[in-house]
Amino acid sequence: MPPWFQTLLGLGLLALVAALVVAVLALRRLAVRAEAVLAIVEQELRPLVARTHALIEEARGLTHEAKGEVERIQTVTDHVSDLAHGVARVLAAVSGFTRAGQLIGLAVGLRRGVDVFIRRMRRREGGDHE
Repeated sequence: MPPWFQTLLGLGLLALVAALVVAVLALRRLAVRAEAVLAIVEQELRPLVARTHALIEEARGLTHEAKGEVERIQTVTDHVSDLAHGVARVLAAVSGFTRAGQLIGLAVGLRRGVDVFIRRMRRREGGDHE
């Protein structure tokens, strides 16, 4: 092998080694930066996770309270429905006796309106309970 070719191979090898050293140093700097960014993310993430857990617990409590309120509303609407049925029976009995039957017919219509209102509220809450 001629000496000029050996020199050329040596210079090529030296350039390759220099490029590898530069690449390794760049990778090292990248790793150091990535570690710093990861440390910052960890510092920011811990409080966010804690806040998220607190918000989830608060949402659970609010959901539980809302469920209780819906149950109370259901009880009240059941009582109103029972009362409307009782009033309707009394009014139906009285309506045959006087001219006030027309007014009683109006009251029966109102009762039916209340029944429809209650039925629609129940459907909105997730099911018809009648």
